[in-house]
Amino acid sequence: MRDERVKLLSSIKIGLITEATEEVTPELTAPHIGSGSLSVYATPAMAALVEHTCASMISKLLPEGHTSVGVEIHVRHLAPTPVNGVVRIRAEIVAVEKQQISFTAKIFDELELVGEADHRRAVIDVDRFLKRVDAKVSRLSSTT
Repeated sequence: MRDERVKLLSSIKIGLITEATEEVTPELTAPHIGSGSLSVYATPAMAALVEHTCASMISKLLPEGHTSVGVEIHVRHLAPTPVNGVVRIRAEIVAVEKQQISFTAKIFDELELVGEADHRRAVIDVDRFLKRVDAKVSRLSSTT
């Protein structure tokens, strides 16, 4: 089992970095998402950017039949970014342990650091995961 885990994540290396950008649209603001009343980049949108960027970074490196799921995220939203601003994320792999990958990310707008995040993803077997989902759906439908 250990050899399978090592092989599974062998192409995912500590220090791997990726960057991405996102324009702050009205759909990404706090009032639209429901996380606040001011029309600035929403913290849940920042969290989604972190998850998407990290998942995309490793998706092509995983063996067929595997994907990753987010299991933990800690976001610190440090400064506001207005609508039409652009945020840039720089995410880095900082640990690979068993079947989990840890990332750190910094998010900037055109003027300053606006956020930081720590994120962890688990690498899973898609078929096994979907069988668990199907079993849960069956159990839930049998209780109604």
